[in-house]
Amino acid sequence: MLESIKTFAADFFVTGDPLIYGADVSILLVTIAVIFVLTYFKKWNWLWREWLTTVDHKKIGIMYLIASLLMMFRGGVDALLMRTQLAFPNADFLPSDKYNEIFTTHGTIMILFMAMPLMFALFNMVVPLQIGARDVAYPFLNAVSFWAFFFGAMLFNLSFVIGGSPDAGWLSYAPLSEVQFSEGPGQNFYIWGIQISGIGSLASGINFLVTILKMRAPGMKLMKMPLFSWSVLSSCIIIIFAFPILTVTLGLLFVDRFFGASFFTLDGGGNPMYYINLIWMWGHPEVYLVVLPAFGVFSEVVSTFSKKKIFGYKSMVFALLSISLLSFFTWVHHFFTMADYKVDAFFAITTMAIAIPTGVKVFNWMFTMFRGRIQMKPPMLWTLAFIPTFLVGGMTGVMLAVAPADFQYHNSYFLIAHFHQVLIGGVVFGFFSGIYYWWPKIFGFTLNEKLGLWAFWLWNIGFYSTFMPQYALGFMGMPRRSSTYGWDMGWWPLNFVSTIGAFLMGAGFIFQVWQIIYSVRQGKKDTTGDPWDGRTLEWSIPSPPPEYNFAVIPTVEQQDDFWYKKQQGKSMKPTKYKSIHMPKNSGIPFIMGSFWFIAGFGLTFEWVWLGIIGLIGVAVSIVARHLQKERDYYIPAEEVEKTEASIGGAR
Repeated sequence: MLESIKTFAADFFVTGDPLIYGADVSILLVTIAVIFVLTYFKKWNWLWREWLTTVDHKKIGIMYLIASLLMMFRGGVDALLMRTQLAFPNADFLPSDKYNEIFTTHGTIMILFMAMPLMFALFNMVVPLQIGARDVAYPFLNAVSFWAFFFGAMLFNLSFVIGGSPDAGWLSYAPLSEVQFSEGPGQNFYIWGIQISGIGSLASGINFLVTILKMRAPGMKLMKMPLFSWSVLSSCIIIIFAFPILTVTLGLLFVDRFFGASFFTLDGGGNPMYYINLIWMWGHPEVYLVVLPAFGVFSEVVSTFSKKKIFGYKSMVFALLSISLLSFFTWVHHFFTMADYKVDAFFAITTMAIAIPTGVKVFNWMFTMFRGRIQMKPPMLWTLAFIPTFLVGGMTGVMLAVAPADFQYHNSYFLIAHFHQVLIGGVVFGFFSGIYYWWPKIFGFTLNEKLGLWAFWLWNIGFYSTFMPQYALGFMGMPRRSSTYGWDMGWWPLNFVSTIGAFLMGAGFIFQVWQIIYSVRQGKKDTTGDPWDGRTLEWSIPSPPPEYNFAVIPTVEQQDDFWYKKQQGKSMKPTKYKSIHMPKNSGIPFIMGSFWFIAGFGLTFEWVWLGIIGLIGVAVSIVARHLQKERDYYIPAEEVEKTEASIGGAR
């Protein structure tokens, strides 16, 4: 009996690696610290009442933000471990199998568990405020979306210390991800972590699409809507059509692994290329769906800090929608070396075509800044840093779109550099700009600019130091996914510089964390609700906004309506208040997410009984919601008037 327990524990827990033991200790200490703090300060009830059961879109946005920053830390540590291994030739810091696990988890976490929630954080924090709504269309579903993402991310990250991490790459190409090459639960952690969080992503896409189409303030026609909300609408279109592809693809892979089917293996009549096509039919639109909201952020920031209306509004809208459409016709450029030359030609043309609307936006931003009264505030700095980095990323993307040239670049470090140039220079810089821009609106205080400048320059210097050498390494023939190389290759000086750059970016992230902690205590409070002299509706209400956002839903007359009403001296402060209908908090989304975690954990280890228990719990949660009668309440007009008087109300 004792021997059986020891065998089970050895298979269940990851052992034999100092990094894992360090993670075990860290998880234990953090858990004990959190429990102690909540108990000592008697905050358990507060945590449940204010956060775990909330359906307030602003609080859900904050939770998405916190989760994404934690995932950025985890994915960033993975990156630093890989760069440490590659700093010198023939290094043995990471064994090859551990290296494979780390680059798999790094890519998966950064795309699906860092970039996606950071995007949804901005969706939640900004969209209802920009369009003059009191909440999203489906507040309960919004909470379900967050907890599905959260528990899916936790399930995936658990693989580091229990069962073992996946090691088939961040897209888990078949047949490498099939049972014969990836035994054990690692690959199942990948499948179910992404499947569960994907439920939340798809639900969020539907929710925000309906919110934008049906809940805009009176008078705000689509062509008067802020460009950030347009970018969210474009991203939601991609989510709705792309994520079902991912769900089906990973579902078929699990059927292969669990039931012994052969959708993606040649020995049973399947084909690995089916998987390659399906995963990239989701994967390339995924890249655009996370970068489109960044384009929306830049449009808002450039207009605000140039003190000008955005140049070419209609062309910007057309560009956003064009990208969302064309993104579904470029996926084969990821495997030009495996396709027919006629197919290559078609997808080379579509890949080059998508660069046109992307270029249009850059020119529009530059023309907006032309002769503007530009203010060099942190959001604007990140926007200006984006333009050259994204231009280089775009140009190298066009190089990769040339199929004959791609035969040389493919699977080299040139591709690694291009991918990160676009994802960091476009997505991360864009979301940083948005966080700095809307931070005082959501939290009620500004971030320390001096610490922000340190973070800005460390990120940018580190970024160029990391990825510019990698273009050269690609030209020199260094293949991607390399865990080591010899002294004779001549690659080590550039790899060493790249590693130094990665640690500089890590230092930049530390400064950002320091900036937030310092500003919580010392930050300047925003008493105006409009610290940047903004142009859109979110700046017309107090910072942070009250639970109901708008005491009276505003009426919009034109694009940048708030800006023009300020210039004309018109007040948006209401003179008469009405009772406000609001959704009630609910613990069901959190409980449902917990049951999804249980189901995913059981199916990961192929404990069918536990998986069934989890799925039954999900079903019971849905039924409980259906039977729930008291789902909403009213805030009396007198209470609204009192709240508005205490916080200042609209301008």
